[in-house]
Formats: sequence, structure tokens, C-alpha cells
Amino acid sequence: MPALICGSLAFDTITTFPGRFADQIMADQVHILNVSFLVPTLRREFGGCAGNIAYNLQALGGQPVILGALGVDGGEYLARVKDWGADVSLIHRDTHLHTAQCHITTDRDNNQIAAFHPGAMSRAHEVVVPPKSVRTDLAIGIIAPDGRDAMWQHAHQLAAQKIPFIFDPGQQLPQFNGDEHREILGLASWLAVNDYEARMLQERTGEDAATISRRPNMQGVVVTLGENGCELWIKGERTHVPPVEARRVVDPTGCGDAFRAALLYGLERGWSLERCAKLGNRLGALKIAERGPQNHAIDPMLIGSV
Repeated sequence: MPALICGSLAFDTITTFPGRFADQIMADQVHILNVSFLVPTLRREFGGCAGNIAYNLQALGGQPVILGALGVDGGEYLARVKDWGADVSLIHRDTHLHTAQCHITTDRDNNQIAAFHPGAMSRAHEVVVPPKSVRTDLAIGIIAPDGRDAMWQHAHQLAAQKIPFIFDPGQQLPQFNGDEHREILGLASWLAVNDYEARMLQERTGEDAATISRRPNMQGVVVTLGENGCELWIKGERTHVPPVEARRVVDPTGCGDAFRAALLYGLERGWSLERCAKLGNRLGALKIAERGPQNHAIDPMLIGSV
């Protein structure tokens, strides 16, 4: 059954800094920070969390339904998604704003600095989660990084429709205060964050991953750990899922979105959270070996190996 992916659609401008950010930033001088990084390579990619998740889910054999917004320059992106066979009926096409743009610089240690222009993403809240009277086939959803209003409204709309969903606040986590996070956490069925986001969420809510996992509505919390795999929390119990070694490390952009596609794919099919995470680690290892968030190929045999 289809999975509803609420999140951003964007163009990514990706550059690589051959050095280390840490070597260029003086910790005792950050109050007057003024740095410039020479980036020898530059490319433009299709991106945005919803687009990246949908790309991976479609390749796995899932049925993504994208709820997001494109701008006046989004025709090529819309055509691309249609070519996958994904459902684009809930994509808003703005006639004035540009598609969201993300400028990402990655250093030799795979640390990233990003600047994001929201553009049409700021209108994503104008598209609503369809009621059951319109669509009865949506089995699961995800609230991925998007416009603040869109994330807030779509989380409540999914809950009202009784569609279980993953809350993936990502880089939009700072847009919500502690009370707002606690409210969304009371609606979601799963939480997916990286280790840095988990610490930030704890600072805002006073709840660590173990505590969040004990909420009566919460079926599981996933904390990704980069090259160290991920940890799962279910009703206060922790399980570590080891990483999958990549054949090469080229570009981490979109690895988290590939992982989340695996969660959607497995959860919709009734898999255990651990099996979903194992598939997610495999997808992350595949993605990091290729440049861009939507250029890696996924062999269907991958699914049978987890």
C-alpha cells in the first residue's frame, strides 16, 4: 500500500572542500567568524528530503505518494518523479516562488555545512493530507523536514486520519519549541533522528530516546550513528544495529533519507524495527558510495538479504 511522504523537494548545489572545517575555524574566535572555503568541485542535484526518500522507496518496490511543493522552476523535477511512477497528485506547484535550494559543502571527514533557501517549500502547508473519504489506501506516513507550518499541520492531519507516521524533524528541529515537540511526539508512532538531533531534542523536551520510546503511542525510536550504525529504543530497551561497510565513501548527502525509505518500506510490510534498520544501513552504505542523493542503483536482491 502507498506511503505518504511529507517533506521538501529541492535542488541541491553540492561542493567539496578537500580540507577539514575544524582546521579553518578557530574555536576562540567564533564570535567574529569569517571563513571562506575553496571548493574545486560543484554540481547540481535533485534533492529535498521527500524527493530523496521517494526515490529510494520507489527503487525498493514501494509506492511513494509525495506531499510537497515545487516552484516555477520545478517542471523538470516533476517530470522526473513522474518517470519513476511515483504519485505526484499532492505536489503543489507554486507560480511565483522558486523551488527550495540547498547549498551543501562537505569536508574530507564528511562533515557538512549547508545553507537553505525555502522558496516554494514555505507554501507546502497549503496542501492537506487527504481525508479517508478521498483516499483509503495510505498505510503509513512520514513527516520529514519541510516548512514549519507544513510539518505541524501534516502531523496533526495524519493523526486525525489515524495514519501511523514517522516523525523525522531533521534540520527543522530547532523550529519547534519543547512543548510543540512534545505534542508531535504524542501523535507519532516512530521517531527517527541522528545522534546530534537526539541530544538537541532532549535539551528541548527533557526526554531522552529511552523516555520517548516509553510513550504509549510510540512504537520505536531510531537514532542513527553514522559509521557506527544505529540504535533502536523500544519501550526503554536499547538494541544496537551494526553498520554496513561501504565499498567506498564518496558523498554522505541523502544517506539519512535512504535509511528512512527503508524504515517506511519495512514498517508498511510489518517487519520488525531491527530488520528495517538493517535494510536502512545497507541502503546508506550504497548511497554513500555515489555522488548525489538520487543517483545510486538499488538491486531488489538487497531486500532478501536482510
